[in-house]
Amino acid sequence: MAQFEYDVIVVGGGAAGLSGAVALLRSRRRVLVVDAGQPRNAPAAGVHNLLTRDGLPPLELIAMGRDEVRRYGGTVREGRVIAAERVGDGFEVRLDGGERLTARRLLVTSGLVDELPDVEGLRESWGHQVLHCPYCHGWEVRDQRIGVLATGPAAVHQALLFSQLSDDVVVLAHTAPPEVDDRARLAAAGVGVQAGEVVALEGPAGALQGARLADGTLVPLDALVVAPRMLARSTVLDSLGLAPEPHPSGLGEQYPSGPMGRTEAPGVWVAGNVADVGAQVMAAAAAGTMAGAAINMDLIETDLKECVA
Repeated sequence: MAQFEYDVIVVGGGAAGLSGAVALLRSRRRVLVVDAGQPRNAPAAGVHNLLTRDGLPPLELIAMGRDEVRRYGGTVREGRVIAAERVGDGFEVRLDGGERLTARRLLVTSGLVDELPDVEGLRESWGHQVLHCPYCHGWEVRDQRIGVLATGPAAVHQALLFSQLSDDVVVLAHTAPPEVDDRARLAAAGVGVQAGEVVALEGPAGALQGARLADGTLVPLDALVVAPRMLARSTVLDSLGLAPEPHPSGLGEQYPSGPMGRTEAPGVWVAGNVADVGAQVMAAAAAGTMAGAAINMDLIETDLKECVA
């Protein structure tokens, strides 16, 4: 055991990674968290559905989590883990600066990347006037003029959900016009459909004015809902022979895992959006805690087996 610098290296320091680290540290494990400080939700003004901390800025949540890790004796390093390989019963990981570190187990919580629709001006408003989840940010745009960009079947689902929050919701047909049956459902919910492809969003960042169609029409809007393709990507998991699989919803890809985040690669656990693209912050944190507990028990069983032998 002494040959490894850490019991666990946590790859990624968002809600899942920091929660997993705390669970391990509270069981007196040696833990290192490696994180680049660029969480997926950084563009958003606040985190929602996080009990007692609703609206807390994402980077403030990360800072508080890092402080908690350090209070329990853990180490947080700025950087990225770009690869891992097996060394005996553990792992050697390589950081982007070239440094190599060792650990008995790995917890990968590196999140996902949102692949956004290719519309001029859309990325600049992502996380503010451009949204995807009614539960994460719908309350903040209630009673406003909301457009839903149709790039696939998810648009109808999103429009129906946002119709609970505003009486002024319109589906922008764009590249995936709703089918006849869906149009009837939308109409029943008071949602209109605007024909035409969206080519740009108008208005300065933070003050959306509307969506410009290919024929020059401006559809006045205060917020635009999109369905990004959510892609979990991890060079660490890839280097260990694991690969992402399609999410059952068709909205993206994630790395498969079993109970409490265990992967098919012995000694490797996953938690958060890398394992569940639909997980919100509270769910990601809970998954990290459970994975941390599972890793701790795995280490206990491993050490007992060696002692008994």
